[in-house]
Amino acid sequence: MLENAETATESEKPYRVETVPFAAIAGKLKSFPAYAESDLDSWQGVGTVEVAHLSAGAVLASPGDSPLRYAVVLEGKLQAERPEQDGTKTTVGQALAGEGFGETPILHGKKTASFYIVATEPSVVIRFSEEQFWNLMACCPIVRNTITRDFNQRLQAYQVEALHREKLVTLGTLAAGLMHELHNPGSAAKRSAALLRENLLTLQDISLRMSDKPKTQDQLECMKDLLQHTMKSCRIAAMSSVEQADAEEAMSEWLASAGVKNAYSIGPSLVAMGFDTEELTCARSYFDPDSFSDALNWLGALVSSMSQVCAIEESIGRVSDLVMAVKKYAYDEKTPTKEIDVHDSLQSTLTILGHKLRIKQIKVEKEFGASPATIATRGSALSQVWTNLIDNAADASPANGQIEICTWTEPEWLAVQIGDHGSGIPEDVRPHIFEAFFTTKPQGSGTGLGLEIVHRIVTQKFGGKIDVESKPGDTRFIVRLPRKTN
Repeated sequence: MLENAETATESEKPYRVETVPFAAIAGKLKSFPAYAESDLDSWQGVGTVEVAHLSAGAVLASPGDSPLRYAVVLEGKLQAERPEQDGTKTTVGQALAGEGFGETPILHGKKTASFYIVATEPSVVIRFSEEQFWNLMACCPIVRNTITRDFNQRLQAYQVEALHREKLVTLGTLAAGLMHELHNPGSAAKRSAALLRENLLTLQDISLRMSDKPKTQDQLECMKDLLQHTMKSCRIAAMSSVEQADAEEAMSEWLASAGVKNAYSIGPSLVAMGFDTEELTCARSYFDPDSFSDALNWLGALVSSMSQVCAIEESIGRVSDLVMAVKKYAYDEKTPTKEIDVHDSLQSTLTILGHKLRIKQIKVEKEFGASPATIATRGSALSQVWTNLIDNAADASPANGQIEICTWTEPEWLAVQIGDHGSGIPEDVRPHIFEAFFTTKPQGSGTGLGLEIVHRIVTQKFGGKIDVESKPGDTRFIVRLPRKTN
């Protein structure tokens, strides 16, 4: 008996809905094991229900739809799809004949749907209004048990997936920061290696020319002294920009006046390595003009090579520092019992998040006053605490803002404060920030688990506590961890 019908929009495949007496459909429900022993025949809480007939691909519900309904599949199969930020959809569950769905948002007190509900094959679905759903929960214990069991299973599955997504978010933050951090020293080392190769070819050509002419003892002693200066150190005293420019100009003009080829190319390299014209006087005195030019070009290529080796060494050192930071970050929980330096842990996290802070030109002001700064623990996860708190502070901070990280000791606690100068946390939101799945970020931008994980790690793993103080322009998270006891 068709009393009412509706069709989907033109962009969706069609379905129709008919309104039928519940008594006419109760027998079909009782044919499924989950409802076989129920007392649906005596249910007086409803007169009529909706039965939807869907073709394959039809969309029964979309995010934002209201009012909510509870449904049971009579025939076919439907699946729930979550919309992602990039426009794609992820399948998060399915319902076969005899299985119900839609109880989760109702029991959570939501007002609108969150997922697409799509028929994957021709299907028939019975739908109950929210009022009918609550009547069903109240009057039919067996049905209520089935619904609550489904709700618990879906909630557990969602929590597992959400925790996994939160870990992926943290991993993504870590990976993005690492890629940018590794790019700079990697590119610098590559450039230096290319210049070093060019210098080696130059050194070979000049050495072959110079080998044709025997060297006097004075010439050999002079070149030996210059060589020792070149190999002395990568650490040369820094000069101001004006001082350096004056020294380079004076050196290049002195070389040019002596007939040295490429004078204005090798002059800056010699100055950068700490040479002055007085040190080169011996070479000008002991070599004829052509040999002097070759000797200085050889020295210039050698000096440049040494500079490139220093640059490569510094770049590889930077990569090593990053690797060590990641190892400290990733293996915090691998040792059963150990001592952790909180300052070291904070610095490692700042290294990982360095790129994100630089993008917004956020200054980090550190005041490490805790002494001692070590705590004893079985396992860790401190890095995840600092990552979430500093990452949130960076998100809240305006461009060119500042984050403060302070530590101090109290009689029983080692305290860490992370503050920002963003818009603050509204007073009505503050009591909920440590609740699971609570987020004020747009859909797809956050899981609502970051601060819940922070709270759980601090309180359960470490036996500590975390407080928040916030007003517009000044938000502070204060973590207190039990101090190491001897």
